[in-house]
Amino acid sequence: MADDDTRPAPGDPRPGGADQAREPEPIKAVPLRRPGRWIAAAVILVLVALFVYGAATNPAYRWDTYGKYLFDTRITAGALVTLELTVCAMAIAVALGTTLAVMRLSPNPVLRSTAWVYLWIFRGTPVFVQLVFWGLVPSLYRQIHLGVPFGPQFFEFDVQHLQAAFAFAVLGLGLNEAAYMAEIVRAGINSVGEGQREASLALGMSWGQTMRRTVLPQAMRVIIPPTGNELIGMLKTTSLVTGIPLSTDLFGRARDIYGVNFQPIPLLLVAATWYLAITSVLMVGQYYLERYYSRGVSRRLTGKQLQELADAQQVEKAK
Repeated sequence: MADDDTRPAPGDPRPGGADQAREPEPIKAVPLRRPGRWIAAAVILVLVALFVYGAATNPAYRWDTYGKYLFDTRITAGALVTLELTVCAMAIAVALGTTLAVMRLSPNPVLRSTAWVYLWIFRGTPVFVQLVFWGLVPSLYRQIHLGVPFGPQFFEFDVQHLQAAFAFAVLGLGLNEAAYMAEIVRAGINSVGEGQREASLALGMSWGQTMRRTVLPQAMRVIIPPTGNELIGMLKTTSLVTGIPLSTDLFGRARDIYGVNFQPIPLLLVAATWYLAITSVLMVGQYYLERYYSRGVSRRLTGKQLQELADAQQVEKAK
């Protein structure tokens, strides 16, 4: 007796049939409901609305005075001085901080020790105290002589008659920030693999060329985010230049105005608004700068790249 043919016939729904080759039906995904999010959002919106309503109806805020001085020429001039202080001080901090970071990583023990002492002093004392000392430079050094020690003097000038409060403020802020930038740059340099340095040295580059051409460009993606934070912090730290004393910055102008009209609350809100506006612009610039230096790090594709990939797959299927 011949064995029965057990092979499945075409269209047979049994396992192993032709229907097995059909693609499975797409899964209809139902998003998980999260009522806690809506409740939290509603509570936050209610609290914000209550705060805004209370601030708008509170006469102590003096919103009429706030609107009067928001775009006052003295305030806008102070905002410009604050920007100048921030940019100049950060330029000094970045240049000097990079130099100090390279010195700390140098094989030369003298350079390493010098950088460490600098960081120890400027990170270990408050920035306001340092600015006060810079303001007292005319009292500490009445005259500065340049020439040969114990020999002829080629140049001298009277420091007490030197009106350089802005220069002292920039110098004080920049030297203090350089100590923090040095650690940021050092962390970025250490994030680059040791193999990159060994490969550069094997190609005949010196230690300085390796740092300048190989290590620092790759370390930028680690250096940029904290540097942006330090820039924003520097913008707010400029309000401490009153210790120089320098009163032409944004906070100094607001303080001078409310010292006359005796309305500190609206003037402080004016200064806070300008600080917030400038900080917002800096945050946008930081975002694009971070995105530029982080190219090639993430495997995530952009929407345009995903669309191009889908178009290429459709073309292949059409062939």
